[in-house]
Amino acid sequence: MSVPLVAVPADVRSFENYTWHATPDTYLKAAIRVAGVVPVIVPALLPELDLGALLARVDGVLVTGSASNVHPERYGVPASTAHEPFDPERDRLTEALIRGAVEGGLPLLAICRGHQELNVAFGGSLATEIQELEGRMDHRALPHHDQRERFAVRHPVTVAPDGKLAAIVGAGELRVNSLHRQAIDRLADGLVAEASAPDGTVEAVSVTGATAFAFGMQWHPEYWAETDEPSRRIFEAFGAACRQRREAASSR
Repeated sequence: MSVPLVAVPADVRSFENYTWHATPDTYLKAAIRVAGVVPVIVPALLPELDLGALLARVDGVLVTGSASNVHPERYGVPASTAHEPFDPERDRLTEALIRGAVEGGLPLLAICRGHQELNVAFGGSLATEIQELEGRMDHRALPHHDQRERFAVRHPVTVAPDGKLAAIVGAGELRVNSLHRQAIDRLADGLVAEASAPDGTVEAVSVTGATAFAFGMQWHPEYWAETDEPSRRIFEAFGAACRQRREAASSR
């Protein structure tokens, strides 16, 4: 059996007089080393892509985090400087990939910005600068030059008992990292909260009625997937779902 292919939407960046379509290598390494899949970076050129043909050839979708934010007009809120920076081409691509994955029964793992994109794709909304809201924690990244310190495990989340995530990492409490200033505000219909922070922030969701693995996580399991047990289990479960999809496709 061939190794599963996983679509990874690209961010759009300007560098050295070029426009780049790229993604952080932490996600790619976790996909290869822990999930056991081959990530395929998809350029954010949605009008020029045959998305149906792409989704027919891959066995899963991994939606990454990013420094940019979902444009607030996509969830009915006027844009402000507090919502910036934006990446509208990625917004369009990821919404199509998320919807296509769920509708087509492809395994889906959406992390950080991806978690927020999943909520918006299903009709939910986001809150920005949540550290300024009464009773909320400061979920932003630590101002540190060392990435290991920035991605260090910082706070607990409570995994819902008897939920889909609990079946993978166990119920109760686990500790996660935190590098975000936006979070789910109104949880979309069609999503179920699978884990939450002590301040009530929705930290993980699953897609109701999905026929395959379909999760969003606000934290970054990709960074510690090789050394942290819950993070490893998440990526291993995603990889297993992708292999199951590949096997089913090969038997047709």
